[in-house]
Amino acid sequence: MSSLISPNLRVAFIGSGLETLAHALGGQHAIELSEADVAIFAVSAIDGINAENQSAWAQARELYIPSIIAITDLTSSEIDFDDMAAIAGKTLDPVVTPFLVLHDDAGAPAALIDLDTLKVFSYAAGSRVMSESDPEHKLLVFEFRKEYLEALEAAGENAFAAALLFPAIPVIDSLRMGYEEIAGYLLPISG
Repeated sequence: MSSLISPNLRVAFIGSGLETLAHALGGQHAIELSEADVAIFAVSAIDGINAENQSAWAQARELYIPSIIAITDLTSSEIDFDDMAAIAGKTLDPVVTPFLVLHDDAGAPAALIDLDTLKVFSYAAGSRVMSESDPEHKLLVFEFRKEYLEALEAAGENAFAAALLFPAIPVIDSLRMGYEEIAGYLLPISG
């Protein structure tokens, strides 16, 4: 598989459980936070946010490093993505959730809905398949979308690159869910 981002982008992966994502994204990954162009923080829905990650987050804020929160362990936790994003927003800094998780009939995460475009990205078939959202999806995410768009407007253009806006993205390695969504934030930075 080819890299999803420029090999020159220096990405610091903070926390455990991001090895598969790091491999899929490509780029330079084994670097110190102080040398990074961007940081991706693992936040486990099982283990939460430890003191080491909180300290690294504070350092990234001091250095104005654009940062993404990758919420992991969503298939084996009682806590869902929305709840874990809220916890991250209270523990670290307020976050935005550009994507919400949609579940299959059995309750397992199967797709993401983009709150900007309202497109659905299904991962159920083993690859990312885009489709238009159904009217019930639009109704379901109406308030979340409104809140997200207001946060984007308040933060201003290029807020992520300026390390002023922090997206929380659901990541499920077995489905490769979240990989392209994270890459979408990294592409403008990687030039």
